[in-house]
Amino acid sequence: MDEQLPLERLALWVEKRPDAVWLRQPVNGQWHDFTWRQVDNQARRLASALLAQGCTPGDRVALLSKNCAEWFICDLAIMMAGLISVPLYPLQSAESIAYVLEHAQCKVILLGKLDDADKLEAGIGPQLLTRIALPYPTLACAYEWHTLLAAHEPLQTAAVQEPGQVLTLVYTSGTTGNPKGVMLSVQAMAFTAANACREMDMTEQDRFFSFLPLSHVAERFMVEFNSLYCGAPVAFVESMETFSRDLCHVRPTVFFAVPRLWTRFQLGVLEKLPQAKLTRLLRIPLIGALVARKVRRGLGLDQARVMISGAAAISRGLLDWYQTIGLTLCEGYGMSENVAYGCFNRPGQVRFGTVGRPMKGLEVRIADSGEILFRSPTLMLGYYLDPEKTAEALVDGWLHTGDKGELDGDGYLRITGRVKDIFKTSKGKYIAPAPIEGEIAKNQWVEQVCLMGSNLDQPLALIELSPAARERAREQVTADLQHTLQQLNATLQNHERISHFVLVREPWTVDNGCMTPTMKIRRNVLEARFAEEVAALNIKQPLHWQ
Repeated sequence: MDEQLPLERLALWVEKRPDAVWLRQPVNGQWHDFTWRQVDNQARRLASALLAQGCTPGDRVALLSKNCAEWFICDLAIMMAGLISVPLYPLQSAESIAYVLEHAQCKVILLGKLDDADKLEAGIGPQLLTRIALPYPTLACAYEWHTLLAAHEPLQTAAVQEPGQVLTLVYTSGTTGNPKGVMLSVQAMAFTAANACREMDMTEQDRFFSFLPLSHVAERFMVEFNSLYCGAPVAFVESMETFSRDLCHVRPTVFFAVPRLWTRFQLGVLEKLPQAKLTRLLRIPLIGALVARKVRRGLGLDQARVMISGAAAISRGLLDWYQTIGLTLCEGYGMSENVAYGCFNRPGQVRFGTVGRPMKGLEVRIADSGEILFRSPTLMLGYYLDPEKTAEALVDGWLHTGDKGELDGDGYLRITGRVKDIFKTSKGKYIAPAPIEGEIAKNQWVEQVCLMGSNLDQPLALIELSPAARERAREQVTADLQHTLQQLNATLQNHERISHFVLVREPWTVDNGCMTPTMKIRRNVLEARFAEEVAALNIKQPLHWQ
């Protein structure tokens, strides 16, 4: 392979730009900078400490922390010691953490910034693990960061990385069953970052901002590995309370977020400047450009040249709204099993309604069933200790994504649904929920939606209202949603027509089991939770408030 491996890339920057700042970490509002030389030194010290704990090449080391500079340092140290990283989600349940630690047979766990850390103790406590604390308040640990690093000299000779070696185990938080450990190789990570940097023209002059969980492969590839390969600095968010302040301070040139956050940004703007007034101002020559620039600056995105939305579908209405203020969101599509290296709407070549064209080196095929298949050097080696599931996902070198889609004449991919999400009504009719959910989500009051209908006469939609909707008069929200329901049903086939909108009281979260750590809806959980209420719905009232 032509690409440099991750540790080779680090060595390049340490030699070429040792005193340039790579990582920027805010602590109590003060920014602390880490140069390439400092990162390398700390990573080598931690690598020595890990080996001193009896770790041997191939052993697994867990990493549980919110995003911070030390997360990167830990990841590099694990590579230097020839070990395999097992990142965990800060919002993961104690039960799920316990499963992953046992399944991966982790020897050490690195614990950092956490909210409600005590809730996670039950998942970590039973495991016979060496605990190392990052320099933040966290769970009780045997070793503290600064003391441990001071006690060990930097590792002189880092482990030699081989392209086919497992670099990391990324546990997917499936919507059903236990998480699966995706084995990603050194080559997969190197190929992904090197080619993504080329395709997006990333250079040392760019700036990244890290806030989405680094345990999610998309954030890890988009921010950690892309910055490692292009040499650009990364700034971290201190907390979600300081998010806006930190983002406006950094003013990133490359920014990756999920649809839920893009929606929150929009609502924040409209709280200060109602849509009707914003629309009028944007239409005024010269004034419109000034207003749009002020909005972009207020968001902290006035210097962003690549803005990416991923991890879930984003509505066309939201994409159009950002266009009006001069921001073009580039939607992409990938999955843990291929390092999130899939299709992407490249800047200047965006086609709304699609997730873009294949990245370099990726082949896309649509199976007779409509399922999207991928083949590329970024594919996983398999699921850890699960040859049966591996054989289902990888067939003749092709990754079966589980998603259905269509390719247009120019090679742009459109996602049309999930292979296994199709359900059958009591009338024996099959329904694909994703396209219908996408139409409902266009309503400004809808935060999330889940269509259900297994063994029902007609499907219905469970709706979590947006924060803005909860502050509006119920009559206005009801009228708008009834209009959406009527308009949508007029476009659907008889068996697809929605009987009810059920407006749920409790938000769907990871903590209450309705969402996965990657913020995907657990459809089966919601169906079970609302089964009794659905059975008692009044047929004459299409909108039901809990």
